[in-house]
Amino acid sequence: MKKGYWVNAYRAIHDEAAQKAYTPLAIAAIEAFGGKFLTTGASRVEAHEAGVATRTIIVEFESYETALAARKSEAYQKALEVLGNGAERDARIVEGA
Repeated sequence: MKKGYWVNAYRAIHDEAAQKAYTPLAIAAIEAFGGKFLTTGASRVEAHEAGVATRTIIVEFESYETALAARKSEAYQKALEVLGNGAERDARIVEGA
């Protein structure tokens, strides 16, 4: 079974308080599905082409289906509500090779 990955590249953080409130809720929701953080908000980023050198979070899941289920979960949806418009992100779920 191929692994699944969340790739969240932040373009901007508009509300630090919303981001800080979102983070522990998102972590709990992700870890409930066995998500393993491969990068964190403190990871260094070097951008190329049209990339922006801002926070980039990568999370690994046991399968693509699990990654999708985690995103759709009630707990993660609540985390997104808390974040609201506090950040602009390019979020993707990717199936591993």
